[in-house]
Amino acid sequence: MKANNPFTLTFGRQPGKYIERFEASENIISTFMSENPISQTYLISGIRGSGKTVLMTSIVKELVATGDWISVDLNSAVDLLDDFSKRLGDACKKGSGLSEGGIDISVAGFGVGISGSRVEKDSVSKIESLLEFAKKKNKKVVVTIDEVTANSSMRIFASQFQIFIRKELPVYLIMTGLYENIFAIQNDPKLTFLLRSPKIILEPLSIHQIVSQYKEIFDLDLETATKFAALTKGYAFAFQAFGLLYWEHRDELSFEKIISKFDDLLDDFVYKKIWEGLSAIDKKIVGALVQNNREKVSDVREKLSLTSANFAKYRERLINKGVVSATEHGVIELSLPRFGKVAQTYIEYELLG
Repeated sequence: MKANNPFTLTFGRQPGKYIERFEASENIISTFMSENPISQTYLISGIRGSGKTVLMTSIVKELVATGDWISVDLNSAVDLLDDFSKRLGDACKKGSGLSEGGIDISVAGFGVGISGSRVEKDSVSKIESLLEFAKKKNKKVVVTIDEVTANSSMRIFASQFQIFIRKELPVYLIMTGLYENIFAIQNDPKLTFLLRSPKIILEPLSIHQIVSQYKEIFDLDLETATKFAALTKGYAFAFQAFGLLYWEHRDELSFEKIISKFDDLLDDFVYKKIWEGLSAIDKKIVGALVQNNREKVSDVREKLSLTSANFAKYRERLINKGVVSATEHGVIELSLPRFGKVAQTYIEYELLG
């Protein structure tokens, strides 16, 4: 691969050419940095490859750069409270300044037992001690959890996190997740405080900004840059994938072969997973759209013999998943670039059995 390719396919890593989501970023940063924040938690939702993790990472970098914040990244696959106590302890030792001025982080996890010996505290006590230290040092802690799921660990963590907030400890939370996982978390009766947490649903990137990036990077005329940007439909992964392929192969492959490779990347990295996450009816609705990418709602309902109420339920779910859009009254269309072409191969394969 040519050196200095400014694009990347690595999920979560901020690429060399990155289109900022200024509104979403400023919304979270300004809220967290307010003297009386309206919320100390934010949820970021979006389809695979929409840039959830990159947005979260860029926000945390900006907060940490002020010198007033400590960041803690948690692994959603393990015990979250235990992970938090360990990661917070490690973060406090690494250049946060909390171990200075008479505060010894190494003893934060211990209390005094009946015999006078040191006794290790439980995870919650450790976290509270460290957060109290942070508060005295005028530091704030931002916790991130990527790709959350509504499991028992999340329920316990969220319940305890609410207690940390009630105790006025300086702790903030950003979580990312697919629509169905965020929906499950916000509608879990044991996670009611997250139901009130602000949620940011990632929209497509600005086509204007994609045009500007492609025009500058590849030294294109406006018409060609616009054509390339339209191929991506504002989908963050597609912006990176097409850019990476064009950078690598523009001098050796035809445009048609680059597009073929583009389809392969979309399939391998995201579309296969998206397709597997659709229900049988979801797939039939997508199947009704693959020919023209957009159809009248009435035609799709008639073709699939769905009542208005049933179709509305599936349409809303597909919109929330980021698979279809309904920007024009009475019409739905596939919102992901070239998804119809890739989905057609899935449909044919499944029909073959």
